[in-house]
Amino acid sequence: MKLRIVTWNINSVRLRAEQVARFVAEHQPDVICLQEIKCRDGEFPAQAFVDMGLPHLAIKGQKGWHGVATASRLPITPGPVLDLCKRGEARGVSAIVEGVEIHNFYIPAGGDVPDRELNPKFDHKLDFFERLAADMGRRDPRAPILITGDLNVAPGEHDVWNHKYMSRIVSHTPAEIAAMASLKASLGFTDLVREAIPDPQKLFSWWSYRAADFRASGRGLRLDHLWASPVLTAAARAAGPVAARVHDDVRAWERPSDHAPVSADLMV
Repeated sequence: MKLRIVTWNINSVRLRAEQVARFVAEHQPDVICLQEIKCRDGEFPAQAFVDMGLPHLAIKGQKGWHGVATASRLPITPGPVLDLCKRGEARGVSAIVEGVEIHNFYIPAGGDVPDRELNPKFDHKLDFFERLAADMGRRDPRAPILITGDLNVAPGEHDVWNHKYMSRIVSHTPAEIAAMASLKASLGFTDLVREAIPDPQKLFSWWSYRAADFRASGRGLRLDHLWASPVLTAAARAAGPVAARVHDDVRAWERPSDHAPVSADLMV
Protein backbone atom coordinates (compact mmCIF):
# COMPACT_ATOMS: atom_id res chain seq x y z
CA MET A 1 0.00 0.00 0.00
CA LYS A 2 1.02 3.61 -0.50
CA LEU A 3 1.72 5.61 2.65
CA ARG A 4 1.74 9.37 2.19
CA ILE A 5 3.56 11.18 5.00
CA VAL A 6 3.61 14.93 5.51
CA THR A 7 5.70 17.11 7.79
CA TRP A 8 4.60 20.66 8.61
CA ASN A 9 5.75 23.20 11.17
CA ILE A 10 2.27 24.56 11.77
CA ASN A 11 3.26 27.41 14.15
CA SER A 12 0.21 26.93 16.44
CA VAL A 13 -2.14 24.05 15.68
CA ARG A 14 -5.13 25.71 17.35
CA LEU A 15 -4.69 28.77 15.18
CA ARG A 16 -4.35 26.76 11.96
CA ALA A 17 -6.43 23.59 12.41
CA GLU A 18 -8.70 24.73 9.58
CA GLN A 19 -5.69 25.04 7.28
CA VAL A 20 -4.62 21.50 8.19
CA ALA A 21 -8.15 20.30 7.37
CA ARG A 22 -8.02 22.05 4.00
CA PHE A 23 -4.64 20.54 3.20
CA VAL A 24 -5.76 17.07 4.27
CA ALA A 25 -8.88 17.31 2.09
CA GLU A 26 -6.82 18.36 -0.93
CA HIS A 27 -3.87 15.95 -0.58
CA GLN A 28 -5.15 12.99 1.49
CA PRO A 29 -2.09 12.23 3.63
CA ASP A 30 -2.10 9.06 5.69
CA VAL A 31 0.17 10.57 8.35
CA ILE A 32 0.84 14.22 9.15
CA CYS A 33 3.67 15.22 11.49
CA LEU A 34 3.26 18.68 13.01
CA GLN A 35 5.79 20.82 14.85
CA GLU A 36 5.42 23.92 17.00
CA ILE A 37 1.89 22.96 17.98
CA LYS A 38 2.28 25.41 20.93
CA CYS A 39 -0.19 23.72 23.26
CA ARG A 40 -0.33 21.11 26.00
CA ASP A 41 -1.54 17.60 25.21
CA GLY A 42 -5.05 18.20 26.53
CA GLU A 43 -5.39 21.47 24.58
CA PHE A 44 -4.72 19.79 21.22
CA PRO A 45 -7.82 20.07 18.94
CA ALA A 46 -8.25 16.29 18.70
CA GLN A 47 -11.85 16.40 17.45
CA ALA A 48 -10.82 18.47 14.45
CA PHE A 49 -8.41 15.70 13.46
CA VAL A 50 -11.07 13.04 13.97
CA ASP A 51 -13.31 15.05 11.66
CA MET A 52 -10.62 15.24 8.99
CA GLY A 53 -10.06 11.48 9.08
CA LEU A 54 -6.87 11.40 11.16
CA PRO A 55 -8.15 10.10 14.52
CA HIS A 56 -5.00 8.34 15.73
CA LEU A 57 -2.73 10.74 17.61
CA ALA A 58 0.69 10.81 19.25
CA ILE A 59 1.20 14.15 21.03
CA LYS A 60 4.05 15.67 22.99
CA GLY A 61 2.88 19.12 23.99
CA GLN A 62 4.15 22.04 26.03
CA LYS A 63 2.49 25.21 27.26
CA GLY A 64 2.94 28.01 24.77
CA TRP A 65 6.11 26.74 23.10
CA HIS A 66 7.49 23.95 20.95
CA GLY A 67 5.40 20.76 20.91
CA VAL A 68 5.00 18.06 18.27
CA ALA A 69 2.12 15.83 17.20
CA THR A 70 1.65 13.01 14.73
CA ALA A 71 -1.85 12.34 13.37
CA SER A 72 -2.68 9.25 11.34
CA ARG A 73 -5.51 7.76 9.34
CA LEU A 74 -4.14 4.35 10.35
CA PRO A 75 -3.66 3.01 13.88
CA ILE A 76 -0.58 4.14 15.78
CA THR A 77 1.62 2.11 18.09
CA PRO A 78 3.84 4.18 20.40
CA GLY A 79 7.44 4.29 19.22
CA PRO A 80 10.57 4.33 21.37
CA VAL A 81 11.06 7.29 23.70
CA LEU A 82 14.40 8.92 22.87
CA ASP A 83 16.44 10.96 25.35
CA LEU A 84 17.52 13.78 23.04
CA CYS A 85 16.60 17.15 24.55
CA LYS A 86 18.77 17.95 27.54
CA ARG A 87 16.38 20.73 28.51
CA GLY A 88 13.39 18.40 28.65
CA GLU A 89 11.41 20.36 26.07
CA ALA A 90 8.65 18.86 23.93
CA ARG A 91 10.65 18.39 20.75
CA GLY A 92 10.09 14.81 19.63
CA VAL A 93 7.44 12.11 19.42
CA SER A 94 7.73 8.65 17.89
CA ALA A 95 4.99 6.52 16.40
CA ILE A 96 4.83 3.26 14.46
CA VAL A 97 2.41 3.18 11.53
CA GLU A 98 2.14 0.13 9.25
CA GLY A 99 5.49 -1.06 10.62
CA VAL A 100 7.26 2.24 9.88
CA GLU A 101 8.96 3.90 12.87
CA ILE A 102 8.29 7.60 12.40
CA HIS A 103 10.29 10.10 14.44
CA ASN A 104 8.79 13.58 14.36
CA PHE A 105 11.20 16.30 15.58
CA TYR A 106 11.33 20.00 16.18
CA ILE A 107 15.08 20.46 16.59
CA PRO A 108 16.18 23.66 18.39
CA ALA A 109 16.75 26.65 16.14
CA GLY A 110 20.03 27.50 17.85
CA GLY A 111 19.83 31.22 18.55
CA ASP A 112 21.90 33.80 16.69
CA VAL A 113 25.57 33.13 17.49
CA PRO A 114 27.10 29.99 15.92
CA ASP A 115 29.42 29.24 18.82
CA ARG A 116 28.84 26.46 21.35
CA GLU A 117 30.77 28.17 24.14
CA LEU A 118 29.24 31.62 23.71
CA ASN A 119 25.68 30.52 22.90
CA PRO A 120 23.96 27.82 25.00
CA LYS A 121 21.14 27.60 22.44
CA PHE A 122 23.60 26.64 19.70
CA ASP A 123 25.20 24.06 21.98
CA HIS A 124 21.73 22.67 22.71
CA LYS A 125 21.06 22.29 18.99
CA LEU A 126 24.31 20.46 18.24
CA ASP A 127 23.88 18.28 21.34
CA PHE A 128 20.44 17.24 20.07
CA PHE A 129 21.90 16.19 16.73
CA GLU A 130 24.75 14.33 18.43
CA ARG A 131 22.41 12.38 20.70
CA LEU A 132 20.14 11.49 17.79
CA ALA A 133 23.05 10.37 15.60
CA ALA A 134 24.39 8.20 18.42
CA ASP A 135 20.98 6.58 18.89
CA MET A 136 20.49 5.92 15.17
CA GLY A 137 24.01 4.56 14.90
CA ARG A 138 22.98 1.76 17.25
CA ARG A 139 19.95 0.76 15.18
CA ASP A 140 19.61 -2.15 12.81
CA PRO A 141 20.17 -0.73 9.29
CA ARG A 142 17.41 -3.02 8.05
CA ALA A 143 14.83 -1.25 10.25
CA PRO A 144 12.17 0.87 8.52
CA ILE A 145 12.84 4.25 10.14
CA LEU A 146 11.75 7.71 9.00
CA ILE A 147 13.19 10.88 10.52
CA THR A 148 11.06 13.90 9.77
CA GLY A 149 10.15 17.34 10.99
CA ASP A 150 11.60 20.80 11.26
CA LEU A 151 15.26 19.89 11.64
CA ASN A 152 16.23 23.58 11.48
CA VAL A 153 19.20 23.07 9.16
CA ALA A 154 19.36 23.82 5.45
CA PRO A 155 22.15 21.41 4.50
CA GLY A 156 22.99 22.16 0.87
CA GLU A 157 24.15 25.08 -1.22
CA HIS A 158 20.85 25.01 -3.09
CA ASP A 159 18.75 24.77 0.09
CA VAL A 160 19.40 28.44 0.90
CA TRP A 161 18.85 31.63 -1.02
CA ASN A 162 22.50 32.69 -0.76
CA HIS A 163 25.08 30.08 0.21
CA LYS A 164 28.00 32.45 0.88
CA TYR A 165 25.99 34.79 3.07
CA MET A 166 24.05 32.07 4.91
CA SER A 167 27.23 30.14 5.76
CA ARG A 168 27.71 32.66 8.56
CA ILE A 169 24.09 32.47 9.77
CA VAL A 170 22.67 29.87 12.14
CA SER A 171 20.78 27.23 10.11
CA HIS A 172 23.48 26.84 7.43
CA THR A 173 26.82 27.09 9.26
CA PRO A 174 29.54 24.47 8.73
CA ALA A 175 29.08 23.09 12.27
CA GLU A 176 25.37 22.48 11.72
CA ILE A 177 25.87 20.99 8.28
CA ALA A 178 28.49 18.62 9.72
CA ALA A 179 26.14 17.60 12.54
CA MET A 180 23.38 16.88 10.07
CA ALA A 181 25.77 14.92 7.84
CA SER A 182 26.78 12.75 10.80
CA LEU A 183 23.14 12.01 11.53
CA LYS A 184 22.51 11.15 7.90
CA ALA A 185 25.49 8.78 7.83
CA SER A 186 24.55 7.11 11.13
CA LEU A 187 22.03 4.79 9.47
CA GLY A 188 22.54 5.63 5.81
CA PHE A 189 19.47 7.86 5.56
CA THR A 190 18.26 9.22 2.23
CA ASP A 191 16.87 12.74 1.88
CA LEU A 192 13.65 11.85 0.03
CA VAL A 193 12.93 15.38 -1.14
CA ARG A 194 16.36 15.80 -2.74
CA GLU A 195 16.02 12.30 -4.18
CA ALA A 196 12.90 13.53 -5.98
CA ILE A 197 14.13 17.06 -6.75
CA PRO A 198 17.92 16.95 -7.16
CA ASP A 199 20.41 19.79 -6.97
CA PRO A 200 21.00 22.32 -8.43
CA GLN A 201 17.30 23.26 -8.25
CA LYS A 202 16.73 25.75 -5.46
CA LEU A 203 14.27 24.37 -2.94
CA PHE A 204 12.89 26.02 0.20
CA SER A 205 10.28 25.13 2.83
CA TRP A 206 10.52 28.25 5.03
CA TRP A 207 10.24 31.96 4.27
CA SER A 208 10.38 34.80 6.77
CA TYR A 209 7.24 36.72 7.63
CA ARG A 210 9.27 39.91 7.08
CA ALA A 211 8.77 39.68 3.32
CA ALA A 212 5.41 40.98 2.10
CA ASP A 213 5.68 38.66 -0.91
CA PHE A 214 7.69 35.53 -0.08
CA ARG A 215 7.96 34.47 -3.72
CA ALA A 216 9.25 37.85 -4.86
CA SER A 217 11.85 38.03 -2.09
CA GLY A 218 13.06 34.49 -2.78
CA ARG A 219 14.88 34.38 0.56
CA GLY A 220 13.93 30.93 1.70
CA LEU A 221 15.54 27.99 3.49
CA ARG A 222 14.88 24.24 3.30
CA LEU A 223 14.53 23.40 6.98
CA ASP A 224 11.86 20.67 6.83
CA HIS A 225 12.90 17.15 5.92
CA LEU A 226 11.83 13.54 5.35
CA TRP A 227 14.71 11.07 5.67
CA ALA A 228 14.35 7.36 5.04
CA SER A 229 16.47 4.46 6.24
CA PRO A 230 17.79 2.18 3.46
CA VAL A 231 14.84 -0.22 3.49
CA LEU A 232 12.40 2.69 3.39
CA THR A 233 14.33 4.33 0.59
CA ALA A 234 13.78 1.16 -1.42
CA ALA A 235 10.09 1.38 -0.49
CA ALA A 236 9.93 4.97 -1.69
CA ARG A 237 11.46 3.91 -5.03
CA ALA A 238 9.23 0.85 -5.41
CA ALA A 239 6.64 2.51 -7.62
CA GLY A 240 9.15 4.37 -9.78
CA PRO A 241 10.71 7.81 -9.21
CA VAL A 242 10.40 8.99 -5.62
CA ALA A 243 7.30 11.11 -5.08
CA ALA A 244 8.19 13.95 -2.71
CA ARG A 245 7.54 17.68 -2.82
CA VAL A 246 7.29 20.98 -0.99
CA HIS A 247 3.74 22.37 -1.06
CA ASP A 248 4.85 25.98 -1.33
CA ASP A 249 1.40 27.13 -2.48
CA VAL A 250 0.23 26.67 1.13
CA ARG A 251 2.65 29.40 2.23
CA ALA A 252 0.47 31.81 0.20
CA TRP A 253 -2.73 30.98 2.10
CA GLU A 254 -4.26 33.59 4.40
CA ARG A 255 -2.43 33.84 7.78
CA PRO A 256 -0.09 30.95 6.95
CA SER A 257 2.65 29.32 8.94
CA ASP A 258 6.07 30.51 7.85
CA HIS A 259 6.77 26.87 6.88
CA ALA A 260 5.17 24.96 4.00
CA PRO A 261 4.14 21.29 4.23
CA VAL A 262 6.51 18.72 2.75
CA SER A 263 5.33 15.27 1.63
CA ALA A 264 6.69 11.93 0.48
CA ASP A 265 5.07 8.65 -0.62
CA LEU A 266 6.25 5.22 0.48
CA MET A 267 5.13 1.76 -0.66
CA VAL A 268 4.85 -0.38 2.46
